[in-house]
Amino acid sequence: MPIYEYRCRACGRKSSFFTRTVSQPLTAVCSYCQSADMVRLIGTVAYHRSTQTVHEESGEPSAHNSAEYYKDPRNIGRWAEKRFSEMGVDMPDSLKNKIQAAREGELPDSMKDLKSASPDASFS
Repeated sequence: MPIYEYRCRACGRKSSFFTRTVSQPLTAVCSYCQSADMVRLIGTVAYHRSTQTVHEESGEPSAHNSAEYYKDPRNIGRWAEKRFSEMGVDMPDSLKNKIQAAREGELPDSMKDLKSASPDASFS
């Protein structure tokens, strides 16, 4: 079910059109000024990698890739999960929940005040 985007040559605004199939005929008419003088745009796409793919691509953290490795929030907690597993100890649910929240983009409370800090800032 594709969505096509067109720009109106008359008013310059962009309109989106939903179709049921790729083969369905489409007559684009501007949603704002009703002009039929439309030009089709190349739409944007999103590519989401699975956690497994991220792990495969980033490998294990090491001295040569540790800075890049930890820039991906989905790697947060991976080391802790691995160590708990190697020791045969169950990870506490509270820690599991914090790791999952971080992977979904939620900063821990202790770091929320750092969100707006400059990446070049130093703390002592």
